[in-house]
Amino acid sequence: MEKYINIIKKSYSGYWNYLKHELISINHWDNFFYGLIVISLVVWFLEIIFPWRKNQSIFRKDFWLDTFYMFFNFFLLNLIVLIALSNTAAELLNDGLKNIGLSVSKLQLFDVDDLPKWLGLFIFFLVSDFVQWNTHRLLHRVPFLWNFHKVHHSVKEMGFAAHLRYHWMEPVVYKSFLYIPIAIIGGFDAQDVAIVYFFSIVIGHLNHANLGWDYGFLKYIFNNPKMHIWHHAKELPKHARYGVNYGLTLSIWDYIFKTDYIPHNGKDIELGFNGDETFPKDFISQEIYPLNDKS
Repeated sequence: MEKYINIIKKSYSGYWNYLKHELISINHWDNFFYGLIVISLVVWFLEIIFPWRKNQSIFRKDFWLDTFYMFFNFFLLNLIVLIALSNTAAELLNDGLKNIGLSVSKLQLFDVDDLPKWLGLFIFFLVSDFVQWNTHRLLHRVPFLWNFHKVHHSVKEMGFAAHLRYHWMEPVVYKSFLYIPIAIIGGFDAQDVAIVYFFSIVIGHLNHANLGWDYGFLKYIFNNPKMHIWHHAKELPKHARYGVNYGLTLSIWDYIFKTDYIPHNGKDIELGFNGDETFPKDFISQEIYPLNDKS
């Protein structure tokens, strides 16, 4: 038990030192704090210049709530619980594997360091996006998980910051499902991961932005605003009552597994979910909603 307590302590102190370094250091390109700010400002600027829903305010409904979610989930959530929980869970898994004569290194199929960097990054990106696509489907199909995912679907007007409006339990679920597949692939250095991470943030921000883009023929590869708006539609088609267009960065999984759905221009469709009229409107109430929900 003492070992796990020490892991938690080191996780807190380590991440706090990392966060302080990110705030005061702007001389490296993979700074996540300022990188998020730059990406957000650029996509917001695109929304202002090329608005799809022209009657939507620049400071749309819940703009400031979503902005708070964005920074809370991207930085403070890690400090409060996620890094400590992830490191402790990883150590518990490693100890469990050791008890049956296994280790994560023995499960490793190959090491990406043995591959050309571009190929290793490409494999990492494909595997992580596919696992997250499947995890996203589970968030919609499992009632317990859907209660947490409702926070994201409570968005009533789409904008870039809605990308990071989600309950703190969601990254716990995503990281849990991602741990083994990524461990099997092998290790990556921080800058390599940053490339994929920044790209995913850009696509995610654009998906939720007030933009009417679909990227032409690239729409069959990358998720886009015209596709993702239907994922947030309040009224779902009868053949897909759990949801459609589950892609995070890539749309190709939806086309391969027939979960794609773009019946027409969805610019003015109603967003949300059945019963969202009574869903809490403030951050604290949304965070504790799954504990109080009796459905």
